[in-house]
Amino acid sequence: MNQYIVMSQEVSEALKNKRAVVALESTIISHGMPYPENVKMALQVEEIIRGQGAVPATIAILDGIIKVGLSSDEIEVLAKAKNVYKVGKRDFAFVLSKKLTGATTVSGTSLIASMTGIKIFATGGIGGVHRGATETFDISRDLEELSLLDICVVCAGAKSILDLGLTLEYLETKGVEVIGYQTKELPAFYSRESGFNVNYQLDTPAEIASLLHAKWSLGLTGGVVIANPIPKEFSMDAKKINEAIDQALAEAKQKGIHGNEVTPFLLSKIKHITEGTSLDSNIELVFNNARLAAEIAVEYSKD
Repeated sequence: MNQYIVMSQEVSEALKNKRAVVALESTIISHGMPYPENVKMALQVEEIIRGQGAVPATIAILDGIIKVGLSSDEIEVLAKAKNVYKVGKRDFAFVLSKKLTGATTVSGTSLIASMTGIKIFATGGIGGVHRGATETFDISRDLEELSLLDICVVCAGAKSILDLGLTLEYLETKGVEVIGYQTKELPAFYSRESGFNVNYQLDTPAEIASLLHAKWSLGLTGGVVIANPIPKEFSMDAKKINEAIDQALAEAKQKGIHGNEVTPFLLSKIKHITEGTSLDSNIELVFNNARLAAEIAVEYSKD
């Protein structure tokens, strides 16, 4: 293992014994919600994964060291920390060399999971092609890592603040399968409907694990997106959420917000516009994705 990476004993032993492991990002802890709700959410996600027979591996950088499998105390430290960097590929070298604290994004988590042999990753929603990207060229690094790494990302689709049609086109160009779990329609994060179709529908974790084995055993490199719709009881009205997104986007443009600041600004504004219901939905879809990811990891580890 690299000098900059420290793996918890639990995760290390699970990988050594070919047990199911699920990678988890950490920006949702540091940037996704306030303390102490972020700690409660993170610990509950890990509990859900363990309940399905898998081992959670929350990934973050603490004082210049990449930790794969945070302890509860380390989750608490990250949740309270100030000036935490959001870390993707371009940010690792700086944060590590300066011995800083960083939370890994979807792309950053995918990179470290791939380096350490973890194949299944649960998150809320992946990044993608931003609205207006034909002018701004604002495309998430998540999509590039998905095209390069052998990683299965379980998510509630792409974040609905994005251009979902262009995101699907980009993934198609890169040869990344978008699999709908028990659905033919791409979920749109907060809601179950987007108006766009996935590539294929699979209805069981065993079927998904079989697809992963078939792809990677052939040497077909690259990731797979498992689009897992938010549970019906927590799904938000698509029209209402899109109106909130349009309002937030207009304000972001007016204020000149761009780059890494766009997504957190939009999510914060949408939470305010929807009077907090978007945050509740966000938490529930993360729980739902963690459960499915653990089930897939258990099936994948059988072969």
